[in-house]
Amino acid sequence: MTTSSLPTIRLKPKTQARAIRHGFPWVYDNELVADRRTKAIAPGTIALLEDSDRAPVATVTVNPSSRIMARVLDRDPNVQIDQAWIAARLQRAHTMRERVFDTPYYRLVHAEADGLPGVIIDRFGEIAVVQPNAAWAEALLPQIVDSLVTVTGVTCVIKNASGRARVLEGLDDSSGALLGDMPASPRPVVMNGATYMADLTGGQKTGLFYDQRPNHAFAATLAAESRVLDVFSHVGGFSLAALAAGAASALAVDGSQPALELAQEGAGRMGATDRFSTRKGDAFEVMSALAEEGETFDVVICDPPAFAPNKQVLEKGLRAYERVARFAAPLVAEGGYLGLCSCSHAATLDKFRAACVKGIGRAGRDGALIHTGFAGPDHPLHPQLAESGYLKALFFRL
Repeated sequence: MTTSSLPTIRLKPKTQARAIRHGFPWVYDNELVADRRTKAIAPGTIALLEDSDRAPVATVTVNPSSRIMARVLDRDPNVQIDQAWIAARLQRAHTMRERVFDTPYYRLVHAEADGLPGVIIDRFGEIAVVQPNAAWAEALLPQIVDSLVTVTGVTCVIKNASGRARVLEGLDDSSGALLGDMPASPRPVVMNGATYMADLTGGQKTGLFYDQRPNHAFAATLAAESRVLDVFSHVGGFSLAALAAGAASALAVDGSQPALELAQEGAGRMGATDRFSTRKGDAFEVMSALAEEGETFDVVICDPPAFAPNKQVLEKGLRAYERVARFAAPLVAEGGYLGLCSCSHAATLDKFRAACVKGIGRAGRDGALIHTGFAGPDHPLHPQLAESGYLKALFFRL
């Protein structure tokens, strides 16, 4: 499709095109001239974005049903968005991951930060799990799959259609194999010396939280010969890494029995069953019960879900993070370590840190912040998009 054949959308007068020309990747619906022609554009259509003077700005994808009405694909208004373009973006992402990681287990594409807006791809060896969370990616999914095979050599591609992002784009929730047969699940993945069991077909996200890899590694440096408590553990992210580093024991707490069973299986594959235990239940109730039982741990890690997924619930979410810190701090032995995590992009680092410090203080504890962690390099941060830098991990010595 040539530029001349693309439909056009136009910024409103007084709307700054400079931000787009300088790299901001989104255009909101209230920034565009939303006439009947524009509103009739089919979701996922590739279009030319013009400024209010009709000068070309960028090549974008349009979804009139979304609050983010246009996503920038390329700042070149003359580019052709085809399989070769997709393959070039995938190749660039793949080259960086292959340089950084010595195993083919990583996030291959982190949406806008890798130049493929709304697209998440996690790689599990010869298997790739794709989340096409934008209408354009759904429309060009066959080209994405073909390019994935060409660039990486994967033999199986799974579509994961779960998640709030697809709902906001007006997309379906139909998941399944796009290439090859659905693999046997769960699948073992080795990271930081630990073995994790990733459920590629029914687990959270794409089956594993690759973003926490460097924070698992840091927590493991504190864990040798220690008693470790891993709250909101999912499949044992922090606890199994601690066991691999020589922890004396680890207790994983989660509300999901299937997740805890996967954690137990991972511990078994590591030969660490005798040092590992699980406890199913509400995290706050379990932490309260442990405190009443007089239990303390040398290392306590809390990695809750996103309590503040957007600005509308930010204050409520910050109170929840404060509550996590308040319940967790009494469980840390004197001189021990407390790790607190947030995957809420709306809770900035400063606000999250303030909530954690307040919670620790309300628990009657004092602590020094010894380390601040973020997502790994396979989750690059788009410098103009705070949403891409959502993960924070704070480690305190109490």
